[in-house]
This record gives sequence, structure tokens and C-alpha cells, in this order.
Amino acid sequence: MHIPFTLAIAYGLAVLLNSKIKGRAFFRTIAFFPYVTAIVAVAQVWSMMFDPKAGVISQFLGLFTDNVPGWLSDTHWAMPAVIIVGMWREVGYFMILLLAGLQTIPAELYEAAKVDGANAWERFWHITVPCMRPTLFFVTVTLTITSLKILDLTLVMTNGGPGTSTLVLAQYVYRVAFERADFGYASTVSLALFFICLAVTLVQFWYNNAKEK
Repeated sequence: MHIPFTLAIAYGLAVLLNSKIKGRAFFRTIAFFPYVTAIVAVAQVWSMMFDPKAGVISQFLGLFTDNVPGWLSDTHWAMPAVIIVGMWREVGYFMILLLAGLQTIPAELYEAAKVDGANAWERFWHITVPCMRPTLFFVTVTLTITSLKILDLTLVMTNGGPGTSTLVLAQYVYRVAFERADFGYASTVSLALFFICLAVTLVQFWYNNAKEK
């Protein structure tokens, strides 16, 4: 969930902020700001916002429904809450990368497409998407690796709980190594995580090369 939603939102914001709108420099800064904020502070603030009784999010949802999720105390909602915070924090960074890619596309291509009668969707699908393939490939690989090795956010917000609902591989390595002092098994799990990242990256390389041919 984290990878496609973050990519989609970042891409949409990049396309929007690449257009000629008032205050786009300000909105670019606002979108990027969460990425440079300390992750511990971010996790603590969002944890308070997700509080099922006094949190701002729960109070807002309470205006419309009585079935407010327990968020970080609910095994079904804890991971979605962590994903929401992860997306909020990382969207701005990947938006900047995608925005840089969009600005390398020659304007002449769009002008020629307009002359040929292409509408906005056709210009996006037949010009923007193909020209953005190298940037999208880099962003997808980076985002995938970032998602697989997440640790600090779950460690501060939920510590892998409730139960093991938000226990990811990176935090499992941390637990085995520093709480159980089983460094051999922790190294084995780390290698497994490495090979998972490698396999996903190789698949993306293969898919990208196939599309370019």
C-alpha cells in the first residue's frame, strides 16, 4: 500500500506543481518540509493525533460516525496509520524527484502534440509517461527499498504492536539483535531482507528494460 499510494500522490503533486499556478514555489516547500522534519518528532505528533479519545483525527471522524477506529491500539488499523504517516513524510521528497524529471521534458513536444490535436490526457499518456520512465524507475526502486527497510517510524509509533501487527523485518532484526542478543540469527534475517530488496530491484530493472525495448 505504501509504495503505490506514495508514488501516485507524489506524481500527481509533481504534475500539479509543474504547471503555472500561483504560489507554486511556496507549495513545493510545504510539500517537502515533512521530509526534513525529525522522524521522532513526526512519530510522536502523529501518535497524539491518532489517539482514539483526544486525538484530532479521531475527534474529526467522530463528527460523522460513532465507529471511530482505535488506530494505533487496533490490530487492523495500526498498519494503515503507520502507512499514512510514512506517505505524508515521504511524498514531498519523491515529488521533488519527479518534478525534476518533468522539467527535463522539452516543451516543444507538448506544443507539437497540441498542433496535432492531442488533448490533455493524450499528451500526458503519450509524452509525459514515456519521457518520465527513467525517473519513475529510479523513484520506484528507491521507494521500494525505503519501504522495505522502514524501522524508526514503527519503532517510535507502535514498537511493532499491538501484538505483531506492525512488526516489519527491519524491526524484527533490531529485536533479535539488541533485545535477544542473537546476532547470528539477526544477521541471517538481515541477509534475507537484503535478498528481498535485491530481487524486487532486479524485477524492476527487467521490467524497465523490457519497456524500453
